[in-house]
Amino acid sequence: MAKAVIALGSNLGDRQAHLARALSFLSMLGTTHPLASSIYETEPVGDASTHPYFNAVCEVETELDAMSLLEALKAYERDYGRDPASPRWSNRTIDLDIIDYDRQVISRQRLHVPHPEYHMRLFVLVPLQEILPGWRDVRTGEPVDALITASPKIEVSKTSLKW
Repeated sequence: MAKAVIALGSNLGDRQAHLARALSFLSMLGTTHPLASSIYETEPVGDASTHPYFNAVCEVETELDAMSLLEALKAYERDYGRDPASPRWSNRTIDLDIIDYDRQVISRQRLHVPHPEYHMRLFVLVPLQEILPGWRDVRTGEPVDALITASPKIEVSKTSLKW
């Protein structure tokens, strides 16, 4: 059984519903209901993204290996309307990224864990700190609060929305 930390994001349509459906999907990949953060509203990153995001992070226990988990996440994104050929940082109904997989460093052609840019993304780090306050980067040992301090600043606001 592996513990995986997944970042969720949506900035098109009913963002809250998209996140809730994705969390339900993630619960089917696991053996227990995922531990989920609050939902945060964040400004978009990159020039191709034009709408504010709802973001969250969850931890799920799964029997899937890391590559199978990635394939399941990417299939869900495609089935849910995300075009894999879209420009980087473009608007999307759902985005699912593996931030951590069982405290392993994985570097393959299609799979990089931890996610290569998570440490520069407050929209990942803030919800991660909420659910796993003692979490540390598997590569550097840096605690999540230090990563937050060093991360480029963007507006991240905790919402009152419920799952």
